[in-house]
Amino acid sequence: MPAGLTVVIVPPATANGPLHVGHLSGPYLAADIAARAARARGERVVTTAGFDVHQNWVLTRAEDEGVDVDKLAAAYRDEIVNALDAARIRYDVFLDPQSEAYRRGVTTLAADLTEAGRFPLRKLTLLACRDCGRTLHQSYVAGVCAWCGSDAAGGGCEGCGGYTAADNLLDPRCNRCGGEPRPFQAKVPVLSMEDYRQELIEIWLRAELPDRARRLVTHYLERRLPDVPIAYPTNWGLAGTGPHEGLRLEVYAEVGLSTVYGVAQSIRPGAIGLEETSQAWSEVGSLWHFNGIDNGFYFALFWPAVYLACGVPPEAIGGAQVNEFYTLDGEKFSTSRDHAIWANDFLHEEDVDIVRLYLAWDRPDRYPSDFTLSAYREFEAYVRPLLDGVGRSALPAVLAEADVRRGAAALRPRGFDPALAVRSVLTGLAASTPEAEMLLSVLTGR
Repeated sequence: MPAGLTVVIVPPATANGPLHVGHLSGPYLAADIAARAARARGERVVTTAGFDVHQNWVLTRAEDEGVDVDKLAAAYRDEIVNALDAARIRYDVFLDPQSEAYRRGVTTLAADLTEAGRFPLRKLTLLACRDCGRTLHQSYVAGVCAWCGSDAAGGGCEGCGGYTAADNLLDPRCNRCGGEPRPFQAKVPVLSMEDYRQELIEIWLRAELPDRARRLVTHYLERRLPDVPIAYPTNWGLAGTGPHEGLRLEVYAEVGLSTVYGVAQSIRPGAIGLEETSQAWSEVGSLWHFNGIDNGFYFALFWPAVYLACGVPPEAIGGAQVNEFYTLDGEKFSTSRDHAIWANDFLHEEDVDIVRLYLAWDRPDRYPSDFTLSAYREFEAYVRPLLDGVGRSALPAVLAEADVRRGAAALRPRGFDPALAVRSVLTGLAASTPEAEMLLSVLTGR
């Protein structure tokens, strides 16, 4: 059995807008660099990419703009793929929710998990809007996070990264029409995360996580872990099959299941259902998430619980490399306010080598950071001569070589530090160190 198969996971891009530089600086570029570095070390790697059409934010945007939702999603899918290609971000698995194979694979896996008793059907009291009738979940519900007090929608709190749902938000209301909630009962599949408490504790005792994510894990492990609905009676999402007929999969559950399905397809093409998928995953040696901190509950707790339910070996779950928020000129990147530098435009106007190096150097991997065009131009002016072989340094060759080796070591998933790798490669280029070219090719994606 291959021992070195590494799975590198990035979250699928939501198909309600194009990618911007803030997106690239987070998990997308980082995961690509980590995977390239692993391949350069001779490791077997499976990387995922994709897009997400089943967040009801997508339907909301289509309704607000008066356009067909499938056409809107397909258009943004093309923009997302073009941006990934322009940024030289490569992947082995592309998770396309609009393909029949994807729909069959994910819904079959979800149904099998219910049949196996891992997503049992339970009668729950849910909330719907009294006025418009929408089931209150994801973008359809808004309120206040009970933990940190931030305004939040359903899914996750940007303030703390915690799990938010209609039943745990303070003062929940319909986020579409402002209506008050009314309770109703429905039989839905549920993941009881408490069933996986011990495995999750063992995973995160050895996993790599930043301090803020560890505080999040501690918060949840100090109380009973939540029961999370896997599907809802709602008007948007991947339609369930078998025991989930008439329901639509909860999108964060779909993301976790699609990862399990997609990676299994890469290892054993044609694998379908719980048994075959679990057998494929027995070949995985390590799994690493690349995510933003706002998805903290999901990459730290929920998705690992989904993987465990699917039979993924707990020792394979290695940890997460997490980015904080990247701002633009001191303010949050905003698609709705057009406060963004769009990835496709920027990548076609600029030298992709410089863009990748700058975003790897400036990304908010341990602390928040701020993109300014003036700082980017200063970086470009410094780096361009080094790439052209013009810049020189008095640093002794032996020290430059040591720095390049340090930079290459910084691109392992555990201890991942692309900013250090960029500084090291620039030192190596300035000193004309031959070993710098390999590291440069990993960072630039050449």
